[in-house]
Amino acid sequence: MTRRRTPRNSVIRLTTGHAARTLNHPFARREPVLSLDFGATSVLVTTSGPVTVEDLEFARQLAREAHRFARSLERAFYGLPDGTGVAA
Repeated sequence: MTRRRTPRNSVIRLTTGHAARTLNHPFARREPVLSLDFGATSVLVTTSGPVTVEDLEFARQLAREAHRFARSLERAFYGLPDGTGVAA
């Protein structure tokens, strides 16, 4: 992944809860779609065409950050510290 060249001009905040869910939609003859559902709002993540190295790098980054997010939620749920230097 490359560093962002343009500044952000908007942010969308989607909160988790009982209606939030994720689902991978694999297809035999086209690129997969990752669905993030937040009740009345859905976000679909897919490629702009045939899968590239950049798409694969993004998917790996997404998985890594989702894992870190889950670990942070577990720490918060159990009342454990989280942050730089905290062992997993």
